[in-house]
Amino acid sequence: MKTHVYNFLKYKDLFLELIRKDINLKYKNSYLGVLWSLLNPLLMMIVLTIIFSEVFQNKIENFPVYVLTGRMLYSFFSESTNFAMNSIINNSQLIRKVYVPKYFFPLSRVCSSFITSLISLIPIILVMLLTGVHFSFYNFLIIIPLFLLLIIAMGAGMILSTIFVFFRDMGHLYSVILMILMYMTPIFYPASIIPDRYHWLIELNPLYPLLKIFRDVLMYGQMFEWSELLIAAAYAVIYFLVGIYVFYKKQDRFIFHI
Repeated sequence: MKTHVYNFLKYKDLFLELIRKDINLKYKNSYLGVLWSLLNPLLMMIVLTIIFSEVFQNKIENFPVYVLTGRMLYSFFSESTNFAMNSIINNSQLIRKVYVPKYFFPLSRVCSSFITSLISLIPIILVMLLTGVHFSFYNFLIIIPLFLLLIIAMGAGMILSTIFVFFRDMGHLYSVILMILMYMTPIFYPASIIPDRYHWLIELNPLYPLLKIFRDVLMYGQMFEWSELLIAAAYAVIYFLVGIYVFYKKQDRFIFHI
């Protein structure tokens, strides 16, 4: 463990440079650049609000903020893990030529996505102001679910990047997994509509407790349930430890498959 910490500190500047490069590449050749991180959630909110509030007569209180919070967490997880999955293959030439801690690549992709995703908090706050949501001290606790989500994404990213090196079809399979995950996450529907006999399936989704905590402290301005926090923290620990184990177990064989 001491060796890994020393190794990370030794190459921390490279890690930060990888994050900066990933952010620049995301907005390369884009006229609006970082503004897309503001416009995309707003446009999606408008579309979903029109469809579910008007067409399907949805009764969720303050549906625009409800959608924005759900979209923010899901979009970050989807984007970051997708980028992390391809990170080893996309940097294969660099890995062959010089020594770089290989875990830097999936982790830098997750961190860069996390930074750009934080911009989505701006439209959420603006819509909260426009819709008259009450702000409170509890709003500052959003750092807790966001941090746990970052850890979960890091663990999932390391697992996916490892599998993708040996099994390229994982890219197609993961798109299906993400679609299932989206419908298992109450982004635009209330969790209360799920029959009790199927509720255990939703709780297998690591985003479910995090989204509930996120909405409690930001949207509803109230304290989260400690049981939800324990479940979310358990997911974070499990995903991260499994990710580290799988990645370190297989990383020496990457060179033969990239």
